[in-house]
This record gives sequence, structure tokens and C-alpha cells, in this order.
Amino acid sequence: MRWLMSLGERPRPDAPTYAEDPAPDQARALALVDDFAHLFPVLQAWRQEYGQELTAWAVQVEADDIENLPAELIAQWEREGAPVRLDTQRGGYVRVSDYRDVPVRAGISTRTTAGLPLGTTTP
Repeated sequence: MRWLMSLGERPRPDAPTYAEDPAPDQARALALVDDFAHLFPVLQAWRQEYGQELTAWAVQVEADDIENLPAELIAQWEREGAPVRLDTQRGGYVRVSDYRDVPVRAGISTRTTAGLPLGTTTP
């Protein structure tokens, strides 16, 4: 198993901490690494390229080549999103949010268009 990470998109200036989770075939940047710890140097490089504060989404996958990702993997990502969110923060810190054990709640997912974080409900 390896880790696939995509660069999140922040389309809402009014919600700077909200980032959409693009599927691998639509992401501006992708990384495929052997170990979760290897995601952090990639994030560092992305910070230099795309800006200091960014969000990335990651998931464990069975893939050998980033250029030829299985169609099933892309379809599943489009349906469910990636379960691990990595947010870079000032000072070089990274906040990791792991949603793998969070039960899915109706209307809320990593792909929600409302900009709500996973695992919350509307009042």
C-alpha cells in the first residue's frame, strides 16, 4: 500500500480554511509515496510552489504509477473523497485530520459544497 495525495483547492475566499477535495484526475498536483511520513517533504515543496497555507487530501492506495491510476480508484475518490486532510499552517506546522474512523453523516462529506468540515452538522 502506498499513499496518494492531491492538492486541495480553496475556491471560497470567505472561507479560507475550506478546501475542496479534487479527484486525482482533476488535481493541480499529485504525489504517490511509499510511507505517510514521505507526504511531509512533498507538502514542503508544494508550499514553495503554491503558497504557504494549503490543504492536501490523502488516501492509501494500491498503485505503482501516478500516471496510470486505476479507474476504480478515481471513481471511488470522486464518490467518497480522501479520508486524510493535511493543512499547512504558519511556522511550518502541518495539522493532520484523519476521518477514516468517522461515520459518514447524511449531507456532509469531504466533497460537500457547503464548505462544512467533515463530521459536523448544521444547527
